[in-house]
Amino acid sequence: MSQHPDHLPPLGGTTSPEAVFGALELAVRRRLPGRLHGDKRGLRLGSGSDPEEIVRYRPGEDDVRRIDWNVTARSAGVPHVWRPVAEHELETWVLVDDTPSMAFGTIALEKRDIAAGVVAAVALLTQGPGNRLGTAHLTGAGLTWSAPVPSRAAAHRALRRHVPKVPGSGPDLASALGSFARRHPRPGVRVVVTDLVEPDGRLERPFAWEQPLRRMAAAHETVVVEVVDPRELALPDVGTVTLEDPETGRRQEIPTSDRRLRARYAAATAAHRAATADAVRSARAGHVLLRTDRDWVRDLARHVHGAPMRRVVPA
Repeated sequence: MSQHPDHLPPLGGTTSPEAVFGALELAVRRRLPGRLHGDKRGLRLGSGSDPEEIVRYRPGEDDVRRIDWNVTARSAGVPHVWRPVAEHELETWVLVDDTPSMAFGTIALEKRDIAAGVVAAVALLTQGPGNRLGTAHLTGAGLTWSAPVPSRAAAHRALRRHVPKVPGSGPDLASALGSFARRHPRPGVRVVVTDLVEPDGRLERPFAWEQPLRRMAAAHETVVVEVVDPRELALPDVGTVTLEDPETGRRQEIPTSDRRLRARYAAATAAHRAATADAVRSARAGHVLLRTDRDWVRDLARHVHGAPMRRVVPA
């Protein structure tokens, strides 16, 4: 894989997490100049620094240092002060799909490598005074939780994490989303990193995860990051191959030289992509599609530039 600064070194092998973090931070800064901050404006008045409204001065209640002399002069000398908008620490949570289907990749990275990079990138994008990021990982054994830590520490933790191969089916994405939302109800940013592959192979709506995603998006700024590999979108013409379902272990021989089979497969995967995009959009969540054969940092940056976050009111 290219070692150009705008591309990440591969995870694992001889590449240190520190090198990956340095390359990721540089890439994110280049893609998102001026966006590496986590300051969130609340909707309630309170302690803060940005002026929100001008009101008549109340002795003993308002700070005289906030008197607006221009407004006071226009009000025949009646003193007025500005009240600041409350600033709150931001708590971000990321749900990472670590089920077996994410351990797949035919280019330079597996889908789970990109998932780890996304967690680190989100941590960098939301860093700010007092801001923290926590993670939940969906594996065959269930959900595992990592307590929220400062953003840069969370980014390092994501890149250092070893994903164990855990047997078993565990909860599905729908159940994980429900637990994810219930455990941390305080409004904030919620990111779900997954390939949206259904354990039963379902390709059409309704998907079981739609309702819990909709409920979560109603309370939080929510983004679904869907990770795919090009070989999941189209079969190459390489003769008869044996494919194994990573979720169930079931194997089947596929004659990829069959042109009609390849066409049906491509049509089915395209329909699935369209259905998942429509389902996420209907849930009123943000949606970004990342691929193992593309510059995923650029694609993530395009989403951040094109879809500004709405204001969140922490409890």
